[in-house]
Amino acid sequence: MPPKKKHDTVIALCIQEPLEDGSTMDLGAIQGDDLKFLHQAFITDTITNALNLNNIDVRLYATDLPERKLFVRIVMDYLGSKLSGRKAERFQTRFQSFEQPFERWGIRLENIFRDCFEAGYRNVLVIGSRTPTITADMMKTALRMLKASDAVFGPTPEGRYYMIGMSGSPRINLSEFDWKSPSIYSDVSRAFDEKELSWSELEIWYAVENPDELEIMARDINQYRFEGDKNTARETEIVMERLLNKLEH
Repeated sequence: MPPKKKHDTVIALCIQEPLEDGSTMDLGAIQGDDLKFLHQAFITDTITNALNLNNIDVRLYATDLPERKLFVRIVMDYLGSKLSGRKAERFQTRFQSFEQPFERWGIRLENIFRDCFEAGYRNVLVIGSRTPTITADMMKTALRMLKASDAVFGPTPEGRYYMIGMSGSPRINLSEFDWKSPSIYSDVSRAFDEKELSWSELEIWYAVENPDELEIMARDINQYRFEGDKNTARETEIVMERLLNKLEH
């Protein structure tokens, strides 16, 4: 494998388990292997969008559970065969995947930030694996805001996070928080305030964790296509079309 080109900034995608601290991925009739296929499409789309950005590296973090290892290998093999041109080159030179022990969500997040900062990155943006409609422009905006502050937060309507970034160093210990708490967003942001650290807030977005959010996602994808964006969440769109056809018959 060719050496990875190193930049100051990294986007780290963390694969969430179907049931994580305080959140679950329950999409109604979409279950079992169908849910796995859809989740794989979410991750494929997020990585692809991140590879659109200049001067960043991309990392994928997942638990070391046997089922998750297979899951990651399927995604990696698909990307390796599907990507072409500049994205294929960036996938080969700027992308890496890493395994983590299965721990509480806060511990896993903290370890991702620590691992990235120890690797020499100055700006670390962590995205969950349930947000395929985050565009490359949204990521770019988050990174621009992050470089001007100590942290950047992407809130969900439920008061959780779809994205969180830190610059310079791990500013707080995320493992010390109760990620099952309905006030986790305000708990973490308050900790930054108490340390007199600056933070920026992104627009409210969603993680796809229930049928209502699945419907919102589908509407957003349709809107992207109407606006001429043919690529964002394309793999997710393909899988959704296949699943809808299956459910209708």
